[in-house]
Amino acid sequence: MNRDDMAATDQLPKGWWIYKGVGTVTERQVRLAENRPPWRSFKGEPDPGYTPPSTSKAAWHETHRRGAGYVPEGEEKDAVNTALYLRRPLLITGKPGVGKSTLAHSIAADLELGPVLHWPITSRSSLRDGLYQYDAIGRLHDANLRHFDAAAARTNKRPPAARRQSASAAVPVPAVGAPGGPIAPYLRLGPLGTALVAQELPRVLLVDEIDKSDIDLPGDLLTVFEEGSFEIPELARIAARQRRVKIGTQDDPEPQVEIERGRIQCLAFPIVVLTSNGERDFPPPFLRRCIRLNLQPPSRGKLNQIVRQRLALDKEADDAPYRDLIEAFIERRAEGDLATDQLLNAVQLRLSGAWTDDGDRDEFLDTVLQRLTGPLA
Repeated sequence: MNRDDMAATDQLPKGWWIYKGVGTVTERQVRLAENRPPWRSFKGEPDPGYTPPSTSKAAWHETHRRGAGYVPEGEEKDAVNTALYLRRPLLITGKPGVGKSTLAHSIAADLELGPVLHWPITSRSSLRDGLYQYDAIGRLHDANLRHFDAAAARTNKRPPAARRQSASAAVPVPAVGAPGGPIAPYLRLGPLGTALVAQELPRVLLVDEIDKSDIDLPGDLLTVFEEGSFEIPELARIAARQRRVKIGTQDDPEPQVEIERGRIQCLAFPIVVLTSNGERDFPPPFLRRCIRLNLQPPSRGKLNQIVRQRLALDKEADDAPYRDLIEAFIERRAEGDLATDQLLNAVQLRLSGAWTDDGDRDEFLDTVLQRLTGPLA
């Protein structure tokens, strides 16, 4: 059986699937909450005053738009559901443009888990970047402004001689941790930190292109993934006098989630999707804690499905207007990598009536289907 034939048979959901499984969204969310291994059970307590982003937010519409048009094959559904049952990160490898990041949006859209939390990785990314950000410089700047304003107010109330003496005196600079200035406005949870906030339903976290990271980041993530918790030292240090502090999240910088004693502990472990273009290898301890999926370039049948869904075309409509573009895409992809969205661009132009002259066909393909690797078209 070839991949095109398999694509047709993969549409029947397996009984154990949660993602793309049978039942309503609510029923599948219940199954997701009930099926977890004892060693992946966490005890975080949700903040009753915190409400995750609803489906009315713009970020959710973007997640749903990207995820609803994704066409997963059976191997992808099996891997995703295995990761859901085991509460393990899903490590997706594959060439650029095969849909690795879009699969994360598909999971969130299918199970209605809210907007995807996105953490794009660079060579400078550290674990703390994903957990939280602390604007120490901004806090120091604001503390200085408050100090100068207070000094100016006192000076204006003094006699002229005392005012001149005060103006010539050195003004002390308060320490960053000095009491009197609230710390909450300068703290904000990052994408990983927001995903670990205790909630009944898990959030989907996309850690994009982790193969670009510093060599230590995968190892640093292991402890957080195993414990499902982390500490914010800046809050832990003031816990004796301020036990609870509300800070912002990746979704909203305004203080909204309450942190107790500087520690965050998840309740439902997030659905973590890590993507890699295969530019580096990962250490065995990291790999054994992940469910791995290698995405292959879409087959002819899957490309047809993607075009129909992403461009909202009638399922019964003839594919003749763009069939030749799919064939040209597959032919060029054999000589160098192409991304699926390049095919979508080509079909959209064709359906819009652009590049309609037969004599422009080669130039059209060279313009919209330029290979990402290999020889130029």
